[in-house]
Amino acid sequence: MRVLRRTLGTLLVLGAAVSCAASPGDDPGSGDARPAALTPYEQLLPAPASARPQGPGYAVGAGTVIRTGPTGDEEVRRVGELLAQQLRGPGRLPLPVVDAAGGDGIRLRLDGDAEGVGAEGYRLESGPGGVTLTARTPAGLFHAGQTLRQLLPVSGPGTVPGGEITDAPRFAYRGAMLDIARHHFTVEQVKRYVDQLAQYKVNTLHLHLTDDQGWRIAIDSWPRLAEYGGAGEVGGGPGGYWTKEQYRDLVAYAGERYVDVVPEIDMPGHVNAALASYAELNCDGKARERYTGTKVGFSSLCVGKERTYEFIDDVLGELAELTPGRYLHIGGDEALSTPAADYGAFMDRAQQAVARHGKTVVAWHQLATARPARGTVLQYWGHDRTSAAEKAGVAAAAKAGHPLILSPADRLYLDMKYDTTTKQGLAWAGYVPVRRSYEWNPGAYLTGVPQSSVLGVEAPLWTETIATRPDLEFMAFPRILGLAELGWSRGPQNWTDYSRRLAAQAPRLDAQDITFYRAPDVPWS
Repeated sequence: MRVLRRTLGTLLVLGAAVSCAASPGDDPGSGDARPAALTPYEQLLPAPASARPQGPGYAVGAGTVIRTGPTGDEEVRRVGELLAQQLRGPGRLPLPVVDAAGGDGIRLRLDGDAEGVGAEGYRLESGPGGVTLTARTPAGLFHAGQTLRQLLPVSGPGTVPGGEITDAPRFAYRGAMLDIARHHFTVEQVKRYVDQLAQYKVNTLHLHLTDDQGWRIAIDSWPRLAEYGGAGEVGGGPGGYWTKEQYRDLVAYAGERYVDVVPEIDMPGHVNAALASYAELNCDGKARERYTGTKVGFSSLCVGKERTYEFIDDVLGELAELTPGRYLHIGGDEALSTPAADYGAFMDRAQQAVARHGKTVVAWHQLATARPARGTVLQYWGHDRTSAAEKAGVAAAAKAGHPLILSPADRLYLDMKYDTTTKQGLAWAGYVPVRRSYEWNPGAYLTGVPQSSVLGVEAPLWTETIATRPDLEFMAFPRILGLAELGWSRGPQNWTDYSRRLAAQAPRLDAQDITFYRAPDVPWS
């Protein structure tokens, strides 16, 4: 558990530093000769399944039209409108969106029989007469549009190089988690993060909405959760919460970018904000003081009270009604103040509540020590020094049919420091340089867990030390691009190749005013 593993921080830091040290042959900047500049197709991130440059391309300019076809499909047109908005840039190209299919321009085409693309993939074809984006679904067309963006200059007109791309993702679940409980972030700040994620084909945003320090979502049946429990954060700041309307707005905004929102209400631990809001949730009937520190494991819902289960049913029911996606995350980690027998009984009833409201359970991998319900998804957040017994328990759950989301703390936790110079973040799981976050294989990471049991990957960003947008972006970027590559791309991993493609993204990140860490082993131009 996180609180216990922090004692291993020093050993892990030293281990990570040694394991990630690059040899001279691995250094993309070593040697006397500079490598040739990457072509636009070679710069793409995440790397597509197949890319074949060929012949002259298509010049995008003032006369370019985006064509969404004659069928009048509203969702395809919406994808076209969003693509036009993204491509216009500072030069404000007109880029009108029309329903007609004939003529040159950028053509969006749905084809339910398109081969080699699956539900989220696409085909991109570019030649002098235009660019054609083909997919089975609007989500695939959206992803094709994000690839098209990378084939054009960051701003202004340009030419899409001639050629063809056929592409589809490796994993169905490609996620990022944002903790808005330790420090409150506004809907507008999170929308910006959604845009940043979606352009690299990340398709899930996991929101950690509640914790000891704050409750960030309004619940009508228990109003003091947000009104009182939300009025604080780590360090004693004012905190805040989202209304239901704001949450719906965020979910809709993400959905238009084909990003599903997975809300998390952590339980039975990490609940001090709830215990401070309602005395009746405590076994002794006394409300707790609000908490602004960073310790974990000290709070627990009262497992023996029936009122506790009325509470979780109310909360999960209201959240399910607000959330169109299939998943509700019920936490389950670091329940150090809940006896093991009580933990199992509580999680049984929490899972039943999720099922009653028509959703699928996601929980941290500690649920494997109890009785995960059929279909429950487990999220693994261990690391290299996690005990063999704990890993074996997760592997057994996978063998029993529970899909896994992999979020190893010493690979994908975005709140881990890059190195000794990083001001923000923590280091209990060791330092996580950019290279270390990229160089691992999710399909072969846990012994006894085949790739077929891996639903996908997720990069969590806990915010004990993160309070501002620049801090959030600095810790996420560029490591979140490695997450995008691991989740989408199927080809063999190669750090030298990847680091050059990562460096090629710098002008795009700069143009979007994204604060990012310039890792010393990446050949930034």
